[in-house]
Amino acid sequence: MTASAEARETALIAAQAAADKLATDVSIVDVSDRLAITDAFVLASAPNERQVQSIVDGVEEQLRAHGVKPVRREGVAEGRWVLLDFVDIVVHVQHAEERAYYALERLWKDCPVIPFVDRDARPATADRPDTPTDPSVEPGPGESDQ
Repeated sequence: MTASAEARETALIAAQAAADKLATDVSIVDVSDRLAITDAFVLASAPNERQVQSIVDGVEEQLRAHGVKPVRREGVAEGRWVLLDFVDIVVHVQHAEERAYYALERLWKDCPVIPFVDRDARPATADRPDTPTDPSVEPGPGESDQ
């Protein structure tokens, strides 16, 4: 049994909302074969508590816009690991230190991953200022064409 189409769509919306708020290491794990209480986990990280809260707010806002409300919120006061339970999916937004320590991906490594690609992600070459993104652009003075 795999996650329902509705759960997959909700998870993708939540993952994109997290990415829009600059979450790192966003992934979706299909836990429907292992758990009866939910279909998927959305995992996201942030470098600090304020960013964790921003991601949580963004995910809730986007899912509410799609008619999905959380039935439970845990960890909001501490801001280190916030769990949002939407029944079909559970969103875990973790401080980077908690993400590394608890390693949820390792715990659920036997479960399939639902592919997620940030729609706003730039190509890898765009992050390097010395690499032209347009092949028709000639190297500038002092730059190698190799």
